[in-house]
Amino acid sequence: MATPQRNDIISAHPTEPREECAPDEALRVISYGGGVQSTALLVLAAAGRIDYRTFLFSNVGDDSENPASVRYIHEVASPYARRHGISIVHLQKLRRDGTSETLWQRLHRPDTRSIPIPVRMANGAPGRRNCTADFKIRVIGKWLKQHGATADNPATVGVGISVDEIHRANRRRSEPHEEISYPLLDLELRREDCVRLIEEAELPVPPKSSCFFCPFHTVGEWRQLRKNDPELFAKSQELEEVINARRAALGRDAVYLTRYGIPLGDAIYDASREDEGDASCDSGWCMT
Repeated sequence: MATPQRNDIISAHPTEPREECAPDEALRVISYGGGVQSTALLVLAAAGRIDYRTFLFSNVGDDSENPASVRYIHEVASPYARRHGISIVHLQKLRRDGTSETLWQRLHRPDTRSIPIPVRMANGAPGRRNCTADFKIRVIGKWLKQHGATADNPATVGVGISVDEIHRANRRRSEPHEEISYPLLDLELRREDCVRLIEEAELPVPPKSSCFFCPFHTVGEWRQLRKNDPELFAKSQELEEVINARRAALGRDAVYLTRYGIPLGDAIYDASREDEGDASCDSGWCMT
């Protein structure tokens, strides 16, 4: 079997019947991740408080995303959006042959020398975080270009960053064909306000959006995964082992999914470890 190309073309791939934008609709979109902040943007759009009718969900793969987030988008967010005339467009990275590629598949490719997720070095520092760029930003960027966005006529892309994480707004670079906006910052809304908006819309509050194996999980989140979904925890352990077997063959040091410099199964065992927060993924630009 031929090895898939690495620098594949990215395009739209429906994970349910895809809703298209009207041809004459202004190119204003929300990067939707299915988490609290971006779902609050959906509620605000449904209420007419922000002017966005198209939400782009770039799915890194049903085998990679938090399964609870995928269910929420299909069972809660998408029906709610349809009732309010809002399109949730499902996107996925495609190879040049037209088949989809997930982040889980990329991580398991035997020819992959780099690691796209921010695995932890022996000192606990995270490595490079290319997963967001490859499976979120570039996927959405390709869709925007296909729908007319250019450097002279850029699309407006709304991102769900709330006031309590305003520092993250300064880290998001803009592509030439897009202008980034932060509707929650404009409305001075915090995460707790987002939860209130969702509850007032009589929707369940969504789970945190991320890949189930994300190295930015808190210790508490890893503990919950091990307790509530041991199968996914075991798959995360297997992924760590696969990555390190490949690195060992290349003569490289081991890396880990936690900052403790030991294998996942050993790290997520001692209940006395502190539960410190890390980077959030709810905005939609990371595994949201």
